Amino acid sequence: MRLITLAIHTYDRAMEVKQLLENEGIQTTLQNVNLEQPEVSSGVRVRIHESDLPLALRIVENPEIFSHEAHPQSTKIPLRSILVPTDFSEHSLQAAVVAVWLAASRNTDVTFLNAYIDPRLSGMVQLSDSLTYGIADAEDTIKFVNEANKRMADFVKRIKTMMKEGKLPVVRCLTSVVEGVPEDAIIEYSKLNSPYLVVMGTRTSQRKEKELIGSVTAEVLDAGHFSVLTVPESVDAKVKATPRNILFFSNLDQEDIIAMDTLYRYFSNSHAEVTIIHIPQRRRFTDKAAGRSAIALSEYCRKTFSHFDFQTVPISPKTAIEELRTLQAEHNYDLLVLPNRRKNALSRFFNPGLAHKILFEADIPMLVIPV
Repeated sequence: MRLITLAIHTYDRAMEVKQLLENEGIQTTLQNVNLEQPEVSSGVRVRIHESDLPLALRIVENPEIFSHEAHPQSTKIPLRSILVPTDFSEHSLQAAVVAVWLAASRNTDVTFLNAYIDPRLSGMVQLSDSLTYGIADAEDTIKFVNEANKRMADFVKRIKTMMKEGKLPVVRCLTSVVEGVPEDAIIEYSKLNSPYLVVMGTRTSQRKEKELIGSVTAEVLDAGHFSVLTVPESVDAKVKATPRNILFFSNLDQEDIIAMDTLYRYFSNSHAEVTIIHIPQRRRFTDKAAGRSAIALSEYCRKTFSHFDFQTVPISPKTAIEELRTLQAEHNYDLLVLPNRRKNALSRFFNPGLAHKILFEADIPMLVIPV
């Protein structure tokens, strides 16, 4: 098999590259540039088999991803990092894949967050119970932490393997493992670190119905005050990272402009068709006034958000879910967008928001934007 020159370096640097490539299974040969007088050679050729060139280029261009050396982890998410909460399941892996594609297109990184619950504290605690622990308890806690960190390392290794194989673009991956209830940990972490976007995996609608009570994603949507992209486990990750056919739920007020601007900033590199629909929540509009407002909104959006094309579709509040199913069958939307007003805990319990309801109904990625 023909050998080709990948790069020419000093001897020390060539040895580092050779070690890096061979760690990934690429046979590497070093050769002095000046074969007649190698003792005075000004450089060393790093030579590999021609068939290994694509992987070798990814490795040398992104040594921080492929190096086996330990890198210090940041204790704080960079300002524009994409946060991916994970329980190490297949549907959270799918969300991670979407997040990587998004991060690559926006020149940012991805942070994976896992929250674990100490089994000793997961049951009911009586008021009379003592919360003091001995040495054995401390050793158990260390085991829980080590196990969570090991599972996180294995999860990130799967992502990096896909990067090495060329199935995913290469981005920097950060991790954080914390103790706590998952939804509370996600909300608190996001408050402290202000991620660019939170990407969360969901199951199919049939499986979500069985998990209606206690859904972490639903709790985060209802209580969080940051943008969340939900990713069903059945989607095509690369396609969904660049949506082409978007359904936007409008409130017909100024907050729609804020939400549309946020959507545009996330996907301004995509040319998309955006359908604006309005589901009346109360009788503050007549049908005619609502129609005029929807048209005015779409005209404003056409002038302001040039990469998107807009149209409006009326929806009846009594048959909204059925009409949404019909629209999806006709247009095959690949992203739903909902401006989401935060409610207090009592309101969320007795009257969940539209985002919560649609989460359990649709198997379509959904971007929920707080307004």
